[in-house]
Amino acid sequence: MKILSFKLNGEVKFGPKVKKEEAVWDVLAIQEELKILPSFPTQIIDGIALGFDFVEQIRKLVEAADKSEQVAQFKHSFSDIEWLSPIPRTPKNIICIGKNYNEHAKEMGAEAAPQDLVVFTKSPTSIAADEQVLSIHEGKTNSLDYEGELAIVIGKKGKDIPKNLAFDYIFGYTIANDLTARDLQERHKQFFLGKSLDGTCPLGPYIVSKDEITDPQNLTVVTKVNGEIRQNGSTADMVFPIEELVSILSTYVTLEPGDVILTGTPAGVGKGMNPPTFLKSGDEVKVSIQGIGTLSNRFE
Repeated sequence: MKILSFKLNGEVKFGPKVKKEEAVWDVLAIQEELKILPSFPTQIIDGIALGFDFVEQIRKLVEAADKSEQVAQFKHSFSDIEWLSPIPRTPKNIICIGKNYNEHAKEMGAEAAPQDLVVFTKSPTSIAADEQVLSIHEGKTNSLDYEGELAIVIGKKGKDIPKNLAFDYIFGYTIANDLTARDLQERHKQFFLGKSLDGTCPLGPYIVSKDEITDPQNLTVVTKVNGEIRQNGSTADMVFPIEELVSILSTYVTLEPGDVILTGTPAGVGKGMNPPTFLKSGDEVKVSIQGIGTLSNRFE
């Protein structure tokens, strides 16, 4: 199931994409009008915490709406909504993995991929949405760079999670663009400021529930800048695969429903080009991941 968050008439909502239509089911309106379920979460993070039961609840609401006489009023065209990040705000900082692809590690100057996880975080205030016009942050940075990535959405609280149980704690997946001010990253000798400017973590367009992604370790990740392919990688090339990321991170940090983990980026970032080529006003970046969709943002 592809679930998105959106705003309609000033109200924040969520719902699944309508199959074969560029529209979304308004599940909150369905539940309020038809009262199909004894209870239903009004916040997406509360729903994610229910795991696959949340997906089943949404399916029951959609089935009921589809059979009702009011079916048209329960669907909204994408052209009529304001897209939001599928998770408008995470419970804690967004957790990010650095240099998790060999070729990216090399283009960033390392001789080889790290032996242990490189972990940093981005502020929740960096979260942005699909189709949102983002700031180039002129006056703060002159080297804003893109990093297309698969992002994990945690669905169950966990600590010291065994590797073989890691996928039990995942709700689904989305796309991230880990935008980075390279000059700030270098100047401050750590990643947080260079990674946390407002709007530098667009997520979306959907969370895809894990049952729809047969093999998350075999997905193509393609990033285009103004239509030019810059990154073309596969999650099969991760140094630390998904189950290791979840297990290792949970050894040190309690993971919670709604937490987002960025799994690293393939080679092809602007800093790795000769000469380095960073984003400028008017650029459009599209990150596409097989089975999820395309995350698009323009910069000004």
